[in-house]
Amino acid sequence: MSIEAAVIQNVCALVDEYRATCLWFLREDYYPQTPDEARRVLEQIERHGDVEAFRKAAELRQWLSRNSSAPSAV
Repeated sequence: MSIEAAVIQNVCALVDEYRATCLWFLREDYYPQTPDEARRVLEQIERHGDVEAFRKAAELRQWLSRNSSAPSAV
């Protein structure tokens, strides 16, 4: 599993945690599938959540925005 896929999986867990309080406007079965969708959901959690929600979302958003252009180990 790539780091990006692992982060999206963690975003989905955060969606479950904050669906009722921050993401009430999303479909009950909605989960982000792409990094862009994950970023949008994280922004909504940051905007509508409490301090703890903001901290968790910001941390995951940092992981999504890391540049993967580092040289390969090959």
